[in-house]
Amino acid sequence: MKIETRDFGEMEIDPEEVVEFLSPIYGFENLRRFVLLYDDNIPPFTWLQSIEEPRVCFIMVDPAIAAKDYAPQLPEDTKKLLQIEKTEDTVWRALTVIPHNFSDSTMNLKSPVVVNPANKCAAQIILEADYPFKAPLMGEDKSC
Repeated sequence: MKIETRDFGEMEIDPEEVVEFLSPIYGFENLRRFVLLYDDNIPPFTWLQSIEEPRVCFIMVDPAIAAKDYAPQLPEDTKKLLQIEKTEDTVWRALTVIPHNFSDSTMNLKSPVVVNPANKCAAQIILEADYPFKAPLMGEDKSC
């Protein structure tokens, strides 16, 4: 299936790779179908591209890369919603804000995106734990 993307132009994707958000991205409740895109030149980042609206694309990162002590607990209602049997089988991603000055980039550790790769269902959740909405993406040494 062909889609138009914000950052990569027109692409051919496998319809089996479309992820359905059962609990949508906050502020984008009308968009439910996305695809995860990758650029081998920028390995820590994942693009969450809307299938329904080509201009809507989020850049995400595995929060464990930049926040070594990140150990969120998946709420039981999210496990049920996404039909998750084993938490370790999930994919966690933090939405990022990447300004002109890359060293000022942040990630949202409080409201991660959780994907069940087995059934391609996803949700953005708000964790009860005290994680920041704007955590520095780059560590003290200014590297991911």
